Amino acid sequence: MTARRTRWTRRTRSNGRSDRDHRSDRDHRSDRNLPIRSAAAAVALAAGAAACSAPSDGGKDGDAGDAASVVIGVASEPDTLSPLLGYGKDGNSKIFDGLLARDADLNLKPALAAALPKVTDGGRTYTYTLRDGVKFSDGEPLTAEDVVYTYRTVLDEKTNNTARSELDAVEDVRASGDGTVVFTLKYPYAPFAARTVLPVVPEHVAGGQDPNTGDFNTEPVGTGPYVLTHWSKGEKLSFKANPHYWGDKPAVKSFTMAVIADDTVRATRLRSGDLDGAVLPPNLAATFEKDDGRRTYRARSYDFRAVTLPTSDKVTGDRAVRRALDAAVDRQAMVDRILDGAGRPAYGPLPVDDPWYERGIERPHDLAGAQRILDEAGWKPGPDGVRAKDGRRASFTLFYPSGDKVRQDHALAYASDAKKAGIEVKVEGATWEVIEPRMKTDAVLAGLGSVGDPDFGLYTLLHSTLAGDGFNNMAHYDNPAVDKALDAGRRSQDPDKRAAAYDTIQQALVDDPGYTFLTHIDHLYVLADRWEGLTTQLEPHEHGFASGPWWNIEDWQPKK
Repeated sequence: MTARRTRWTRRTRSNGRSDRDHRSDRDHRSDRNLPIRSAAAAVALAAGAAACSAPSDGGKDGDAGDAASVVIGVASEPDTLSPLLGYGKDGNSKIFDGLLARDADLNLKPALAAALPKVTDGGRTYTYTLRDGVKFSDGEPLTAEDVVYTYRTVLDEKTNNTARSELDAVEDVRASGDGTVVFTLKYPYAPFAARTVLPVVPEHVAGGQDPNTGDFNTEPVGTGPYVLTHWSKGEKLSFKANPHYWGDKPAVKSFTMAVIADDTVRATRLRSGDLDGAVLPPNLAATFEKDDGRRTYRARSYDFRAVTLPTSDKVTGDRAVRRALDAAVDRQAMVDRILDGAGRPAYGPLPVDDPWYERGIERPHDLAGAQRILDEAGWKPGPDGVRAKDGRRASFTLFYPSGDKVRQDHALAYASDAKKAGIEVKVEGATWEVIEPRMKTDAVLAGLGSVGDPDFGLYTLLHSTLAGDGFNNMAHYDNPAVDKALDAGRRSQDPDKRAAAYDTIQQALVDDPGYTFLTHIDHLYVLADRWEGLTTQLEPHEHGFASGPWWNIEDWQPKK
């Protein structure tokens, strides 16, 4: 524990990201951008993507093969393109910019701001000076009032933004002339600067609309390197270079995101030349191993798969059942058989190689231990092998989103492990329209995970005040000690105090699990080998559309 504390005291405080001298992160950086050539490597280093929507036709979505135009196959599309409702809040939007942005190693760098913020008043005041000469894609200049409008609208309770709690520290944001923005915080918030990657929108366009229903949600205007030219819902989104962009002019003049839910169809279209690149699961990416014209890239991630265990259900609400499921699950088998080695067992929301991870919480597959927990809690085996207590069978339904093969396989494996302990898990695939109203009472095979700081992912996952707020706290987890630790981790600037808070949270999830954490997965992308400058980042759960090797598509250059 002492050695780990020593490493943590060197963490970078200005942006909330972990110290990149940490051994596992340094090892990751050394091979992050290497293309994967062999099937074994592809299988070992990548994971599949979730599928949500599909195109209505099989025709071409753009000029695949043209060096100035790129066509990329992704599994899903966002519901909105408005940052006021949460789009692009973690950066990497091609339409918008934030005050700050992240580089390949997740270091913060200036974007719309001319420099990193000046921090005063003990960490309660952040002052940003805007970059000169920035224009929106409609030619109008960026001003400090646009920044103020963006943040005040996001913070307005009338705006349907479920990520509002991530800006809880903000007490006020004001303009000081056209070129300076000042944030006043209620309390020092160590990772606040990282929250200012939030895209800035033009008040002169969005300000006259209802942020929840206005045209800006599908017809955005921003300062980013590209402009949306067409959006056919469920099919594709097309972009072209922004003529008013303040940065270097992109060599890729246009690109299309083809929305193709089916993994196999995406791979087929990539092979036919209809696509220049695609996000793929490892078994399909491996089929491109001998194709010298394409390269496979992998990105490690915070993206985890977990089963929500609602406390309102009479079965999953029993802590003994939750603890038994945590012991019964064979995480390593899921990594080996479902992810083909492309991931790691998940013992909590933070990956095992994250510097905030609490060493010692690893739980081995322990079927005997699971059975013992249930026996001691009064759940006795029934004639059909399913345990019961006080006349209630240990049975519940587990939903997964239809069409997502990776989640389906996790759900089935979970049900198989639970059955061996005497718990019946009935697996059902359904659309999110069916699943969402039932999340309070039924278990869901969830996918979540945020990068940048432990507060970013843990607070919305676990804090009781956010239960039922969209996809926040899907399990309706309610643990006062965890709430207290989450608040302490959010409000302290002392790395040791923050570390102690997050240790407390991770240990509490062992003793009182609200989720069964299964795996952390890696993301895999196959692209035509025609450009220079492709890199990957450590990625959040949301991937494919904004994340992936195309996160910096504006920097790509054609190969000579």
